[in-house]
Amino acid sequence: MGKIQMTTPIVEMDGDEMTRILWKMIKEELLEPYIDLKTEYYDLGLEHRNETNDKVTMDSAEATKKYGVAVKCATITPNAARMEEYHLKEMWKSPNGTIRAALDGTVFRTPIIVKGIEPVVKNWKKPITLARHAYGDIYKNTEIRVPGAGKAELVFTSEDGTETRELIHQFDGAGILQGIHNTDRSITSFAHACFQYALSTKQDIWFATKDTISKKYDHRFKDVFAELYENEYREKFENAGITYFYTLIDDAVARVMKAEGGFIWACKNYDGDVMSDMVSSAFGDLAMMTSVLVSPDGVYEYEAAHGTVQRHYYKHLKGEETSTNSVATIFAWTGALRKRGELDQLPELVEFAEKLERATLSTIESGKMTKSLAQITSLSNVTVLNTQDLIKAFRESLDAIM
Repeated sequence: MGKIQMTTPIVEMDGDEMTRILWKMIKEELLEPYIDLKTEYYDLGLEHRNETNDKVTMDSAEATKKYGVAVKCATITPNAARMEEYHLKEMWKSPNGTIRAALDGTVFRTPIIVKGIEPVVKNWKKPITLARHAYGDIYKNTEIRVPGAGKAELVFTSEDGTETRELIHQFDGAGILQGIHNTDRSITSFAHACFQYALSTKQDIWFATKDTISKKYDHRFKDVFAELYENEYREKFENAGITYFYTLIDDAVARVMKAEGGFIWACKNYDGDVMSDMVSSAFGDLAMMTSVLVSPDGVYEYEAAHGTVQRHYYKHLKGEETSTNSVATIFAWTGALRKRGELDQLPELVEFAEKLERATLSTIESGKMTKSLAQITSLSNVTVLNTQDLIKAFRESLDAIM
């Protein structure tokens, strides 16, 4: 049987550490034998980002706008330790944050449900989708290390030269400052994306901020959502039999633990980052969650919701065996391939993506899985496989389905 043909490339963003190893295995074992894979490749590994002064990250974002579909490997956001480890020129910003800012989209993250892996929150019966705002806040911040006593002010200068000033703090010694921002345009795009996604999936939607403390910043998010819902979406929601619900972020955390699931939880950028990890872990494993960034222009970027699996990578470098869960990275590829097939009207590509997902889940349900899943599964007589052998088991299942 000939390979499935593609007509338009997918933007491929390679990454770091153990997920970079998985990336190569997945392409060689699960994709290239079946697809004439067309990608426009960008190396977002930290070393190459450092070599290009992080220009490669912006280049990959621009390419995503051009081609409409991208798939991204997990990448390192450097801290002080990484600065030394990789001999960086500077502490480069989060590549995810850079790409999200460039595309001004919303990230939707949903747990991958598989038989035998029950949520640790006993009353969660359905997936909880996290809708994460993908622009601004701490991911687009400006920071200052305050050396000593002095006055810090927040200053806005309008185009006509008028200044608005607010005292931040009168320092009597050293400290730190951080400036963050957002825009009405981006918040509105976020709200539209959330409401439209809720309607398309027929799910209730929650939105949570901390407007009682952040009476201008967070309150603006609350107001935009409320105004948009009342003016454009209330009737559509009522006709669809779904609801929109606003609450404080701390109240939402308490409520979600008692909910059954089956709804969308919309959060600001950082809240969504944290809560998606909590939800994915509670549903089974950080590597069992899909993630897609959707821009207002209909551009899609798929990735795994987890990090680079640093601990396993160091074991791998020592020649030690690892049992790393590759499911979310596989589903990033299947999501991108499915969307590429839909946009290019290639049903064979869409069908392949669905078969690969089915093969992946059926392998786990047959009892073959990573050590992390084996520790929480309700299945008996499971077989723990190492990283490479599990991907080969996925291929055996895929071959059977194909």
